[in-house]
Amino acid sequence: MDILIRNEEPRDRRVVEEITRDAFWDIHEPGCNEHYLAHSMRSHPDFIPELDLVIEVDGKVVGNIMYAKASLIDEGGAEERILTFGPVSISPPYQRRGLGSELINRSFSKARDLDYPMIVIFGNPGNYVGLGFKGCVRFNISIADGVFPSGMLVKELIEGAIAKKRWTYKESEAYRVDEAQAEAFDASFEPRDKKFRASQEEYFILSNSRFFPA
Repeated sequence: MDILIRNEEPRDRRVVEEITRDAFWDIHEPGCNEHYLAHSMRSHPDFIPELDLVIEVDGKVVGNIMYAKASLIDEGGAEERILTFGPVSISPPYQRRGLGSELINRSFSKARDLDYPMIVIFGNPGNYVGLGFKGCVRFNISIADGVFPSGMLVKELIEGAIAKKRWTYKESEAYRVDEAQAEAFDASFEPRDKKFRASQEEYFILSNSRFFPA
């Protein structure tokens, strides 16, 4: 395979949205809204164009990753700017070939070049621990209600750059989805049935599981 990773260009946008829709359809819920998220977050001020990457195989775009700014807030209200990413998508026929890992690792290198110290995401640990992510409880990072979600994962880009203290993660507003707008946007794509898959129950279980620090 001839592989190229580059920044997304305007001509790629609809292709990326179609890939994202294909990759996420019925995975977390019947249907999906991740393709709408890919569409809407490009215009948000927290969106980082330098980290909006596509991966090509033999000249064909088959995947994408998008980043946005996020924050850690300490108990005194001080803020550290960090990163989050998503959606990250590989077209289903090209999955399980290492392309997702290659794309994500390249994005890490670019994020370091921009001097971001850390990435926090929500995802299945089985997909990300091999890329260096660890449970949020190891860094004493919780969400606003003091809970440590099992699916909240942390990767240091610059080891030790974030002080060891109590932190609360603040996600970007770029990830808020208007469901009515998402449904209207989806109507511009080829119609597709929405179905139940076992992965949806797995996602529900993981989304509602928590770390309980000693």
